[in-house]
Amino acid sequence: MKVPMKDKVLISEVGPRDGLQNCKGVMPTALKKTWVKGLYDAGLREIEVGSFVPPRLFPQLADTAEIVAFAKTLPNLRVLALVPNLRGAEAAINAGVTSIGFPLSVSETHSVKNLRQTHDQAIENVRQIAELIAAQPKASRPEFEGALSTAFGCSIEGVIPESKVLNLAERLIAAGVDELGLSDTVGYAQPLQVKRLIRKTREVAGADRVKSVHLHNTYGLGLANAFAAYEEGIEVFDSSQGGLGGCPASPGASGNIVTEDLVFMFESMGVSTGVNLDALIACRELLSAGLPDEQLYGMTPNAGLPKSFAK
Repeated sequence: MKVPMKDKVLISEVGPRDGLQNCKGVMPTALKKTWVKGLYDAGLREIEVGSFVPPRLFPQLADTAEIVAFAKTLPNLRVLALVPNLRGAEAAINAGVTSIGFPLSVSETHSVKNLRQTHDQAIENVRQIAELIAAQPKASRPEFEGALSTAFGCSIEGVIPESKVLNLAERLIAAGVDELGLSDTVGYAQPLQVKRLIRKTREVAGADRVKSVHLHNTYGLGLANAFAAYEEGIEVFDSSQGGLGGCPASPGASGNIVTEDLVFMFESMGVSTGVNLDALIACRELLSAGLPDEQLYGMTPNAGLPKSFAK
């Protein structure tokens, strides 16, 4: 059954995590806080601020706990962090995140390369994390999302059978996640595939459990795929300012959907994002200040808002 389209959507900014993890430079913590505050002031109310991973592997994310603490001072901001294992989840809970994400790659080759975990090992980690979360006081218990990475294809394995996606979706729900997200980690998806997989995943997990998509723009289909997901009733869309991002474990994976372009698309359609585009575009200067050598992308910032755009 098709879920009705929404008159508003939530943009989940993943630049401070997915964007920065793929950058060669390391953004100074003070400038990262300024950028996060700028994104918040522009109207973004969900930001993935980092990942609790070994600093020696990802020095760009070594200050995640400090960034979480800062982000928690911003009223009504949902503060997300990614974790690869139980130790990371313990750190995320201690830091006080609103939501924990666990990236389970449907491509087992990618899972071993990215997390150093087989599917069985990853599911066991998810089960332990779910038990840890359940043991927390209800008032401070974070939400738990299982992200089905490489759900639409893998630059290592190639085609990913939809049956594998559905099987792992069922296993993640059984292991204790609250909801699922479908991730096009390498940008292989096309709109009809997006629609089909959302419907099938909801059939096995429940419509209320599949709320978000994480899309990359490797082949220029990011916005088309986002619109296809919107038509299926998806209400949470990951994106990254300037289109930064990618997956170090996936050869050829390029950046995320550009937040500025995604907001422009929805607002032009009359779908509310709660984001002020002028303020969001101005945030690019904060990002550039922290990473002066990094190239930023985006059609909307380069062209400017059209005279026909109703703010």
